[in-house]
Amino acid sequence: MRYSGVTAKGIITPIFKCGDNLTDGIIESIMTSVRNEGTSLSDGDIIGVTEALVARTQGNYATCEQIALDIRDKFGGGTMGIVFPILSRNRFAVLLRAISMVPEKLYVQLSYPTDEVGNPLVDRNLFDDSGVNPGCDSFTEEEFRAIFDKNSTIHRFTGVDYIEYYKSLNPNIEVIFSNDPTYILKYTKNVLNCDIHTRFRTQKLIKKAGAEKSYRLDEILTSPVQGSGYNPCYGLLGSNKATEYKVKLFPRDAQAFVDELASKLHARTGKKIEVLIYGDGGFKDPVDGIWELADPVISPAYTSGLDGTPNELKIKYFADNEFASLSGEELAIAMKEQIRKKDCSLVGSMQSQGTTPRRIADLVGSLCDLVSGSGDRGTPVVLIQGYFSNYASE
Repeated sequence: MRYSGVTAKGIITPIFKCGDNLTDGIIESIMTSVRNEGTSLSDGDIIGVTEALVARTQGNYATCEQIALDIRDKFGGGTMGIVFPILSRNRFAVLLRAISMVPEKLYVQLSYPTDEVGNPLVDRNLFDDSGVNPGCDSFTEEEFRAIFDKNSTIHRFTGVDYIEYYKSLNPNIEVIFSNDPTYILKYTKNVLNCDIHTRFRTQKLIKKAGAEKSYRLDEILTSPVQGSGYNPCYGLLGSNKATEYKVKLFPRDAQAFVDELASKLHARTGKKIEVLIYGDGGFKDPVDGIWELADPVISPAYTSGLDGTPNELKIKYFADNEFASLSGEELAIAMKEQIRKKDCSLVGSMQSQGTTPRRIADLVGSLCDLVSGSGDRGTPVVLIQGYFSNYASE
């Protein structure tokens, strides 16, 4: 008899470094946790591994010089522009330092009043009172500063003025402001668009408006440059700061890793355990408005059991409607029977309204990200149990 639903816990592991046998190390950490805590593994359990752990043991790093070589190969010298970078010391500052090493002049076009993932460029209250129309108004820095002084562009949580910070990375950087991606073409026809989830549309608009050289971040470092790391699918997307002059890239060969780990877990335990790699979870902070997903995807790889979307009934719907006259044990029995005989697909059914219409891998990856945290918990591996059980499960 089950007395709890989904449980998720972080697994403490050693601090893995480049070249370590990650799959074997993860399995030993899981088995140590299970053994010492008196629990067990079951079919349908899920193991999540943070993308940073995979990339670090792969040695998937790139220096500013290596990134700059690929930028120069694609753009040459002269002038160059970038559009819609996110405001982040961790996610973009090192990339900007590397990109700025190439052109004589680099125009950086920022979106406003926030970046793509919700980081505020301008104090929202001051912006709302300014009369500026973000749908059509574009600005040079001088024009922008005439409306928003430096006191209004300090990030409330980091204390950083990203306009000044990005300019400080290289004297050849000039900042402009517009939510129209084609505005950059007033300054240069060579454009790297740095947005994440809108990148294909942005590039399409820039090319249609007359760009001569146009690339996206996921088209930079898709293969090694002088021994660098790389990612054939995402390039520089999903990278973050390792040092002031080096970034860790999103892991490559991700599917091979999850398949290997699942196979080894089955050989060790006899259980069919699902595995995924997870990055940023897909959730938005209701207070600061920041959307967490700065990675190109929540999960770059997962085993087949995590494919698809949930197929769940809404218990509240039945309790308030079809079974409104029932209560207690009678209601419980009726609900369990309804779950057992539910259709294989509830898409469009009122019986599933209010359930979360997202992919299983994205839901599980977001749960992993929340459980493991991003700081000093020391739990880059997450064990989830009971996820595929429901109210009718025995």
